[in-house]
Amino acid sequence: MKLHLGCGKRHIPGFVHIDAIDYPHVDHVATIDNLSFIPDGSVDLIYNCHVLEHFKRRDVPRVLKEWHRVLRPGGVLRISVPDFAQICEVYRRFGKLDLVIGPLFGRQDYLYNIHYNVFDFDSLSRNLTEAGFVNVRRYDWRHTEHADVDDYSQAYVPHANGVYV
Repeated sequence: MKLHLGCGKRHIPGFVHIDAIDYPHVDHVATIDNLSFIPDGSVDLIYNCHVLEHFKRRDVPRVLKEWHRVLRPGGVLRISVPDFAQICEVYRRFGKLDLVIGPLFGRQDYLYNIHYNVFDFDSLSRNLTEAGFVNVRRYDWRHTEHADVDDYSQAYVPHANGVYV
């Protein structure tokens, strides 16, 4: 089974879509921090794009442990988040706050579109490792089975910080 957590309006064929909003393609309307309806070790791949930053810092360890619980041994968790180091570089280079407000704070145009958290590779890697994930490394969205899906892993380049574990 392949999960697309916090899928929003994006549909990826072959994935089970889980989101708090009942879009037409969503298979399970649920918050993605409690996957109690999914058995332990039953998932081959979890993908989420620009989702983890929507959780408060104190909740991130619990959320990652829940995702680790449902992932089978040897399974893959693929996460894309706004990369704080890249956001700072964009601001330094262009000096325009408008370019970084969305990636930092979310667009805040509906209930779930608020960012409570920010990551760079080191902080995300540390959180993942503490939750039990191994082999944490960056990935290139262009080399995934969902590369043709126009999601925020592409939209925020160079903000995107894809991590593959």
